[in-house]
Amino acid sequence: MIKTAVTLAGVELKNPVMTASGTFGSGAEYSEFVDLNKLGAVVTKGVANVPWPGNPTPRIAETPSGMLNAIGLQNPGIDVFCERDIPFLKKYNTRIIVNVCGKTTEDYCEVVERLGNESVDLLEINVSCPNVKEGGIAFGQDPKALEAITKEVKKYAKQPVIMKLSPNVTDITEMAKAAEAGGADVLSLINTLTGMKIDINRRTFALANKTGGMSGPAVKPVAVRMVYQVAQAVKVPIIGMGGIATAEDALEFLMAGATAVSVGTANFFNPYATEEVVAGIEDFMQRQKVEDISELIGAVK
Repeated sequence: MIKTAVTLAGVELKNPVMTASGTFGSGAEYSEFVDLNKLGAVVTKGVANVPWPGNPTPRIAETPSGMLNAIGLQNPGIDVFCERDIPFLKKYNTRIIVNVCGKTTEDYCEVVERLGNESVDLLEINVSCPNVKEGGIAFGQDPKALEAITKEVKKYAKQPVIMKLSPNVTDITEMAKAAEAGGADVLSLINTLTGMKIDINRRTFALANKTGGMSGPAVKPVAVRMVYQVAQAVKVPIIGMGGIATAEDALEFLMAGATAVSVGTANFFNPYATEEVVAGIEDFMQRQKVEDISELIGAVK
């Protein structure tokens, strides 16, 4: 019997596969396609202390082997989330990870404190969204600010804290060390790369926001490299993401040093992607006679 369970900050997941925030709603949207019971965890779309309308449209544009998005963290706010989304996810045998967004440190802490009384397993703090003008981006690109907000969030958090790192920095390991120094229990990376697309016929930007976050298969080599570098630099576990569409992609991240992986943009072009990645990892382990997934984590040094 192969063992696919992994542990993040004391929380055991039945397998290392989860959804990437912002690509899976809060689970209900994909429950017709995916048996949520089969996933290690569901990571929700970002939740703020108050409802956010997001950015003006158009907010999505396709790129070769990827996409740009400038949704702007549109969400219904923590009240609706606690009343509607958490009870829905509790019906399934999967871990619940809530992605938290905010514009100020106080915003983040308010949501984190509120979630302390809810039955969710981990909190992922989004300080790295490239298409939100306030807050997020500054915290995500300045190591001192990142360490400070991590420390502050940890004061209020009852659940383990995952800090989501931005790839839009000079040295990802410096950011990882700052988050670790601030008390982060887990790191997740990468968030999207800042990109731009121009509509040449209309002679204007394809996105109303001008820039957006680039994701999808095109970013995977950058993400794998960053996960590997961070795995060498810190002791906390890592959730790897960025362009994962198949089990082979996920296995690259695990071998680079990630303990778990998130499937994001692939959900848009293949709603069954998460389940297929779970099955594919199990199949690989059987074929390669790998008894415990821990043998694969960080296998490449």
